[in-house]
Amino acid sequence: MPTVSVKWQKQTFPAVEIDTDQPPYVFKCQLFDLTGVPPERQKILLKGELLKDDGEWAKYGIKEGQKLMMMGTADAIPDAPKEKTVFLEDLPEDQRGSKATGYTAGLVNLGNTCYLNSTLQCLHTVPELKGALKSYSNILNTTETDLSSHNLTVATRDLFQELDRSSNPVSPFKFLTLLRSKFPQFSQQDNSGFYMQQDAEECWTQLVYTLSKGLRTVGTDDEKDSAASVKELFGVDLSSVVKCAETGEQSSDGETVYTLKCHISVGVNHLVEGLKQGFVSEFEKTSPTLGRTALYVKESSISKLPQYLTVQFVRFFWKRESSSKAKILRRVEYPLTLDVYEFCSEELKEKLKLPRKLLQAQEDLKAGLAKAAKGKERKEEGAVDEEMRDASSSSSLETVALPGKDEQQTGIFDLVAVLTHKGRSADSGHYVAWVKQESGKWVEFDDENPIPQREEDITKLSGGGDWHMAYICLYKARLYKSDAGAQEAPTSSFLTADLLSKFSSLPGCCGG
Repeated sequence: MPTVSVKWQKQTFPAVEIDTDQPPYVFKCQLFDLTGVPPERQKILLKGELLKDDGEWAKYGIKEGQKLMMMGTADAIPDAPKEKTVFLEDLPEDQRGSKATGYTAGLVNLGNTCYLNSTLQCLHTVPELKGALKSYSNILNTTETDLSSHNLTVATRDLFQELDRSSNPVSPFKFLTLLRSKFPQFSQQDNSGFYMQQDAEECWTQLVYTLSKGLRTVGTDDEKDSAASVKELFGVDLSSVVKCAETGEQSSDGETVYTLKCHISVGVNHLVEGLKQGFVSEFEKTSPTLGRTALYVKESSISKLPQYLTVQFVRFFWKRESSSKAKILRRVEYPLTLDVYEFCSEELKEKLKLPRKLLQAQEDLKAGLAKAAKGKERKEEGAVDEEMRDASSSSSLETVALPGKDEQQTGIFDLVAVLTHKGRSADSGHYVAWVKQESGKWVEFDDENPIPQREEDITKLSGGGDWHMAYICLYKARLYKSDAGAQEAPTSSFLTADLLSKFSSLPGCCGG
């Protein structure tokens, strides 16, 4: 077996044996042990050609004592773990929770309480809400909230923490008792004395309203900077223009809502179509100019976006004949990714344009890295220096400053939870939560029974029959994120600083 010397960067390995009966890949593995450079990154030049993993040694004419040069970057040495590793079997049973199953615990049905369980499971998927609850004090601040709201907020905090800890179904008895105490409508009973089914949307609305009173950015300046209020998490600021159809007189106002409505009619087949109907409405009121009732048109747009966007499908309506809430079964599809840019005000659209382009550039770059790497392997084998320069160029990214926060809204949202209803009436049937876990896996929470699901099955809950159909969808904002500390956007050869400086001249960007 010939012995060669290999030069890599400033190091020389004087006596490396080559087993010519084995393919060159084995030799590269030897060099990996010496240098830490993975075989796929090694560039070894022999007779003007790159050494191939499956090449024939006879072709290269290796001689005893021959000097070889290798180029390539070694893998970084991994840092030692900052925290001591704790094995699952060493944890107490009540602390294993999601670590054992990959998802959190279910909730026990206490008698027609699936409306409550599904609402809690959907809101439990919001880590920022859990973080705000965790820092919520047991001491009542009477200037901020009332006693019943405080008690319900504390119960929510404790219940969420128990869901994270436990590997067994959790009973929400204490929470339910406080909810019924604050909102008596959830205490309704039938003629037999059994608690009745309730509307999950009403439960969702009342709970978010209660939490909004207690979870505000209060405390020290540092706490204010780190804490997220319920308004910041779920509140949608709307700006509206109300115009009289006859006189043209108009006025403007603003409001904050916590849910956008998807109205369902004959022409609505998709969530976006239903949302459009909700941003334009007609009503009658007295016109000061005409001195009589006139038709007014109200057009609204989003002036500020939340971190989490709640959309309710308006499926239930009051049916006089039966004195009950009837259900619209029409199939209305909804996307895994929702873009609300078209519903934003012109001022907000201007703010979103640059972050949207930067986010798209980031995603294109991430998706194109593997493809670019494959393309380099197809280059001419003799162009080693050029390849190395290209590799270096692709790994060093330029940065472009973007003023503002480290995270910026783009108007794009990703689905993280769906609350469904099965049945013909809001006051009967069954509610279930379908929640996306931190791992990206979806889990169906049917009361105390968590059931893993496939993502492609989530969008099939769009209605059209008696099966589970989406009633509330929760979307999470897809933010443009820069490097820590500085608002920077990674760019490659197709997205240079010069190009970004000219964004204002592109159609659809910054007023262009």
